[in-house]
Amino acid sequence: MIEIFQTVEELNRFAAGRFVEIGRRAVETSGRFAVALAGGSTPKALYRLLTTAEFKDRLNWPRVRFFFGDERFVPADHPESNFRMAAENLFRPLEIAGTDIFRWRTELGDPDAAAADYRERLAAFFRLTAENPFPRFDLILLGMGADGHTASLFPFTEALGETSLTAVANPVEKLRTVRLTTTFPVLNNAAHVIFLVAGEEKAAVLREVLEGAPEPARLPSQNVRPTAGELLWLIDRNAAQKLSGTV
Repeated sequence: MIEIFQTVEELNRFAAGRFVEIGRRAVETSGRFAVALAGGSTPKALYRLLTTAEFKDRLNWPRVRFFFGDERFVPADHPESNFRMAAENLFRPLEIAGTDIFRWRTELGDPDAAAADYRERLAAFFRLTAENPFPRFDLILLGMGADGHTASLFPFTEALGETSLTAVANPVEKLRTVRLTTTFPVLNNAAHVIFLVAGEEKAAVLREVLEGAPEPARLPSQNVRPTAGELLWLIDRNAAQKLSGTV
């Protein structure tokens, strides 16, 4: 499903409404709401909105468990850390308990160790087994880069082909770095996946992702297809300008 908004503000207000609606339903049915957060400027504005009077009282926050779909291999207090961004704009304003936040432990010394640790904590929290090897998040928030990547699943990188592990260290040669990321089996096992896409610099690749021929190695976002869940694209007018049927 695709929803197009005139402004980023309208997009985020709709996203905040879906966030609390999905969260309330999850708490009512299972007693907790497991969500994987995204980094980036659009999610940052969403997190700030969730702390306002309009939304903060609509969800039982102590029942929420926060994870991250990906992370940069930087210290937790680094300006580029997804955790730091969420802490400043969501966790601290809402006074979220540290025990309810599952961040990537980049202090463990190397990316492979951090990824292995995240796999262990996902397995423990979701009680994963050989018969049930992938977590089922109630909601995963995703962004999309101008190259078509999502989470830290970049074009033509090793992690795109991962089918058994839940979290990996993914070398990204063009950035000369290693990223930490959950994998497509995790994303596609979610009950709800919401893409937040804004900005005209995303317009060309968004059209390819949504309307072009399947090229998942070049356009990793095409690989996000929940097997038993809802996929929702929330797009602002600038990002949507090259889609068919839009002006």
